[in-house]
Amino acid sequence: MNLIIVESPAKAKTIKNFLGKEYEVIASKGHIRDLPKARFGITIDEKNHLIPTYSVAKENMPTVKQIKDLAKKSDIIYIATDEDREGEAIGWHIAHAIDKNPEELPRIVFHEITKTAINNALLNARKIDMNMVNAQQARRLLDRVVGYKLSPLLSSKIQKGLSAGRVQSSTLKLVVDREREIRAFVPQEYWSIDTLFKKDIEATLISHKGEKLSKLSIENKTTADAITASVKNDTFIISNIETKERRSATPPPFMTSTLQQVASSKLGFTPKKTMMVAQVLYEGVKTPNGTSGVITYMRTDSLNLAAEAVDAVRGVIESRFGKKYLPLEPKIYTKKAKGAQEAHEAIRPTMLDFTPEIASSFLKADEIKLYRLIYERFMSCQMNDAIFEQQSILFNGKENEYRASGRKLIFDGFYALTGAEDKDKLLPTLKEGENAVVQSIKPEQHFTEPPARYSEAALIKKLESEGIGRPSTYAPTIATLSSRTYVTIEKKQIVPTDMAFTVTEMLEKNFSEIVDVSFTANMEEKLDEVAEGQNDWQKLLSDFYFPFDEKVKEGKENIVSLKVTKPLGRPCPKCGEELLLRSGRFGEFIACSAYPKCKYTEQVEGEKSENSSGEASGEVCEKCGKEMVLKSGRNGQFLACSGYPDCKNTKSISVEAKISLTPCPECGGEISLKNSRRGPFWGCAGYPKCKFISKFEPTTMRCKESGCDGVLVQRTYRGKEVFECLKCKTRTLVEDMK
Repeated sequence: MNLIIVESPAKAKTIKNFLGKEYEVIASKGHIRDLPKARFGITIDEKNHLIPTYSVAKENMPTVKQIKDLAKKSDIIYIATDEDREGEAIGWHIAHAIDKNPEELPRIVFHEITKTAINNALLNARKIDMNMVNAQQARRLLDRVVGYKLSPLLSSKIQKGLSAGRVQSSTLKLVVDREREIRAFVPQEYWSIDTLFKKDIEATLISHKGEKLSKLSIENKTTADAITASVKNDTFIISNIETKERRSATPPPFMTSTLQQVASSKLGFTPKKTMMVAQVLYEGVKTPNGTSGVITYMRTDSLNLAAEAVDAVRGVIESRFGKKYLPLEPKIYTKKAKGAQEAHEAIRPTMLDFTPEIASSFLKADEIKLYRLIYERFMSCQMNDAIFEQQSILFNGKENEYRASGRKLIFDGFYALTGAEDKDKLLPTLKEGENAVVQSIKPEQHFTEPPARYSEAALIKKLESEGIGRPSTYAPTIATLSSRTYVTIEKKQIVPTDMAFTVTEMLEKNFSEIVDVSFTANMEEKLDEVAEGQNDWQKLLSDFYFPFDEKVKEGKENIVSLKVTKPLGRPCPKCGEELLLRSGRFGEFIACSAYPKCKYTEQVEGEKSENSSGEASGEVCEKCGKEMVLKSGRNGQFLACSGYPDCKNTKSISVEAKISLTPCPECGGEISLKNSRRGPFWGCAGYPKCKFISKFEPTTMRCKESGCDGVLVQRTYRGKEVFECLKCKTRTLVEDMK
């Protein structure tokens, strides 16, 4: 009997289906040997080498015993863990755990779990690659050093339960830096001159009086009005018509990062969900020919494709779409992610006859969605480009110049499979030298927007471009930041918490290399060099460990604690020990100094407690006498007792009776402040005959725009005070009206 050891039970089951009775397949269920959980687990020898102390966790001992028992009965033991560094190291650990020499056990790897791939792997066994193992060991020890040394320091100086990590902390800094940009952002006013030429030709103003215009060139209403007047008085001719061909290139096949990004934008999957579904597709699902893996390995930063797979898909493209959709030569994609690891394959389907149409009868809803994405991406990457006819028209006047652009799809190429994302924008047939007439013109006010917060997909793209982490770390890193309450996910945007700023600021000041993007990326490159046999892993560890350890020791002495631990001078009602004022994740609280023996806590009375749980309202709870605080819920703001959870009294907010001095702009009636589940608003007393409502109180001023006489309201927009017309929505800075 021969034994094959893999990582996943699902993978073991699939492989077992392909092989005869002479093979037994068992799963290690991931790591079975690792650094200890309860202690550092690293010692320093006389050569200043970092020596890991690995052990088998208690919960993994039954698995190890099972593998040992099967190994004793086996003629050959194959290590068949995943094909990346992590898998190589797991295989090395398995060998040690079952008391075998890793260098004597045959190592087999495969990009896909199909019968052909497994049989080929068995015929081409190799030895465990110790360079890859040492690269993984170096990463594991680096992460242990940073986490084990820095996390307790953060807990002692800021708050209990905090953590830091080599990749985690530099990723958090990216999120915090983006939020700093947003908070520091000052909106800038700019105007566009929205113009149509007959017949319905949208055109962009590109120059005025010989001066080229950019998006932000027109800074205020005065300039916009002057240019508008100039255009109205100008006469235009068609000075140039240019037609050229533009190609829309086929997208490359998926690698881990791009699969996560596209699955997020098109399917709404989180990176974690994408990897979970992809893992199932890789390890084995039901097909018409039995259980099999239907995609290649999903943790990869390679764009390589197997020649036989490309040949096969070219045949499918020709038979399904015809020769004109097939390039003369196969397309080769060589651009890799910064610091890409092993030369794996890109993510592709393993069986082209298992089409999405057939697969829909075998796969679950989420599985078929992701499988279709992968299948169509692989096919489209080997099809011909789509071709557009691009047309550009210049309208020249005495003082102004416009450009209009149009396009027409003349060959759909890979769009025949995926559908066209670029819609035709056809221009009418025109001739150079003809007169052009302005059909309509309208100046429009805008304000620049702050940079957007990262979505999970956008953050992964940033990590990839900066060389931080590797395909296997993207999703877990974001999940860790979320679980540690460093970030929250709101409307698919990653928002850092106050604690994220506190931790990042302390690390920036005292451990700048840990949060430095270039330092983290450089370390990844050094780990790549270890995997390629070009760098010594122990030297890499020593060069980092000793300076870092010295900084941690200095930090323990010199970093000022941000913790609040103030004796209150009164005894604990439960045990009699002194009560302390402490700071926690949700603000300040009172706790017994005898913790953890005594776990008595209470809320802080007064302003701090109220502000941490809600804004002080000045109202008193009629049930217990404590102050009511303002809170926000699903139906808007409400009042809640500050004595919660002892007192659970709540009530809706009563809006103070307030009458506007300005009459209703629609019927002349009285306007008063009213309340709703969405908050207060100004409404006409003539309701329901008059349905006037406004979020902001109207002024006595009227809009001066041509053809508009709407009422203006004063409000804050993008951090600036503006007057906004309730009718045409034109905004004018308050300072410009003075």
